[in-house]
Amino acid sequence: MLWLISPAFAAGGVTRTIRGRMFRHVPNALTGSRLVLAVVFFLMLSFYQHAGRGDPWLLNAAFFVYVVALVTDFLDGYLARRWKVEGAFGRVVDPLVDKVLVLGSFIFFAGKNFIIPPLEDQAVVRTISGVAPGIVVILLTRELLVTSLRASSEGTGQAFGAAFSGKLKMTLQSVTILVILAYVNYFAPPTGVWYEYEHVAVVFRDICIWATVAITVVSGALYVRRATDLYRSPAGP
Repeated sequence: MLWLISPAFAAGGVTRTIRGRMFRHVPNALTGSRLVLAVVFFLMLSFYQHAGRGDPWLLNAAFFVYVVALVTDFLDGYLARRWKVEGAFGRVVDPLVDKVLVLGSFIFFAGKNFIIPPLEDQAVVRTISGVAPGIVVILLTRELLVTSLRASSEGTGQAFGAAFSGKLKMTLQSVTILVILAYVNYFAPPTGVWYEYEHVAVVFRDICIWATVAITVVSGALYVRRATDLYRSPAGP
């Protein structure tokens, strides 16, 4: 029957196969590039220090790098779905890179590079980012909890994909990170070029931070309830 296959048809099939193999690696390459961007982003944050060493251009560059990372996050998922090339690598590595980028950002924001030099009458050390270590603990606890629940559920054959609350949480966390970078670089005194609007900017920054904490807690609670329902169902473990 091979003689019935025209050369043009065979060539077209080979072309589609090669193209399909090429397309399959594009979303994974974007995911890998986001991990590289995360490393670059963290290096910029590590060399910056508020009211100390470092230059404001570091935060400008960090802002741009984070925006590019968000674009790659959108593209890798969109292209994988459009080309129908979802694979195990993307399902595992993509959310891992997202967690590294987000949690790493908040850890840096709560660290020594963003500490405000204390005044003589100041008893509590604060960060210019508005992020306290306790906030990082809440974010990290939620991620560890959901990861454990997902591993337990999928290990028994129960689907435990991302919910809308989880995607909303990721979006709000990313927006908050960009807001903090913009606040520190442009509104925080004494170096902010728009420091006269600092009182408004700090309120907006804090609203974003506490909205992030709230959606993180709510999202974690919803995942716990979802895991409990799966456990109690007849098909559960």
